[in-house]
Amino acid sequence: MQIENTLTPEQCSSKIDAFASMATEKVLAVHDRWNRQDGSPVVTVKGQYSSRSWTDWTLGFFIGQALLLFDINGDERLLKLGRERTLNWMPSHISHTGVHDHGFNILSTYGNLRRLILEEKSGLDAGDLAECVLALKLSGAVQAMRYQKCETGKGYIYSFNGPHSLFADTIRSMRSLAMSHHLGHHLIGEGEMHVNLLQRALEHADTTATYNVYYGEGRDIYDIPGRVVHESIFNINDGKYRCPSTQQGYSPFSTWTRGASWVICGFAEILEYLPYADDDTLSSFGGRDALQAQYERILRLTCDYYIDGYTCKDGIPFWDTGAPGLAQLPDYQSQVSDPYNPYEPVDSSAAAITAQGLIRFGMYLQNKGDADANRYIAAGLTVAETLLSEPYLSTDPNHEGLILHSVYHMPRGFDHMPEGSNVPYGESSLWGDYHAVELALLIKRMASGGYVTFFS
Repeated sequence: MQIENTLTPEQCSSKIDAFASMATEKVLAVHDRWNRQDGSPVVTVKGQYSSRSWTDWTLGFFIGQALLLFDINGDERLLKLGRERTLNWMPSHISHTGVHDHGFNILSTYGNLRRLILEEKSGLDAGDLAECVLALKLSGAVQAMRYQKCETGKGYIYSFNGPHSLFADTIRSMRSLAMSHHLGHHLIGEGEMHVNLLQRALEHADTTATYNVYYGEGRDIYDIPGRVVHESIFNINDGKYRCPSTQQGYSPFSTWTRGASWVICGFAEILEYLPYADDDTLSSFGGRDALQAQYERILRLTCDYYIDGYTCKDGIPFWDTGAPGLAQLPDYQSQVSDPYNPYEPVDSSAAAITAQGLIRFGMYLQNKGDADANRYIAAGLTVAETLLSEPYLSTDPNHEGLILHSVYHMPRGFDHMPEGSNVPYGESSLWGDYHAVELALLIKRMASGGYVTFFS
């Protein structure tokens, strides 16, 4: 990846304003035509958003992007839509015990609405604050119930595959536990057992760090520093780790790049929260300094692997580092990405998620006075500049997506392939669009001297 080291948030502002203006009309139009009985929109097919049955993990992105766009441009149509659909469509997700994505659905809706209320944005109903707080408290506790211990004596929040399965994705849902703890809540289980939700979130982070992230220490012959495995498998009878796995990647021994993006963004957000965490909870993990050092190490390795190891020149990755068609593209890292190539699809959604993590990590380092801070901030801004430009920016008003060339699930063929092509391209995803808007808001706030965190 070729980082544009002189790029600043201020220089991105005009593109962000144009993007938000375009996105506003598209988001309003999709909401206007969408029937809730059809499920949630997930990906576009020939430019039109459609549902895709698996788990209902994108509803929060669908509603939350309206709240984020309102934060960027102040269009009260977006606020009205985001508020009403958060309060009317999201309550069942607060108590959803069958998924690992509360950090996606609930923080993207109730979390954003709470933040806007606290910031006293025009047009908001302060009376909604108590409902948002209660939703966030309960969501973190419900998410924490999907808990399984492993051989380290610590545990993890298991995926929808079952108690044997630890997903890389779930690290970003730990913000739901951290937020619930931040608001003074805890889980009470059998025998009046009181569960510290931050403790459980940090356990999950430690288990993810141990099994889903690679450090170049000889774990196996594919132990590349900064590599991420999508899924870790455990024997639930004795808690022992068994093997790496993947649901959406090419191989357990390559890196599904969106899995890596969740790790980069998720650990960066937890690292942001640590200064506000209580010392008693952190002490069982070696204390604040030890945890910060652990997360910094993870982020340096995974961010550097993203920058130097597998992206194209403009910061866009292919969907998996081991995708077999990459053998036909031996020099792709030295070239600008080509989403229309005939061999393998890129994944713009992985880029949007990672860019936010790069910036958050860079800002954390900047606050410490670390000389590497600008490398990561500039890398994130470089990716953002690519995404907010063609061929990734969806400029066609008849295409409902915001950012093009996202990939959902290559192994299962979930992605639309244009006629005559063996490679999906030209489509959008709700998580890709949402995280592009979230990235735009982050940069816009930075340009005006502000900053946005999940616990703001």
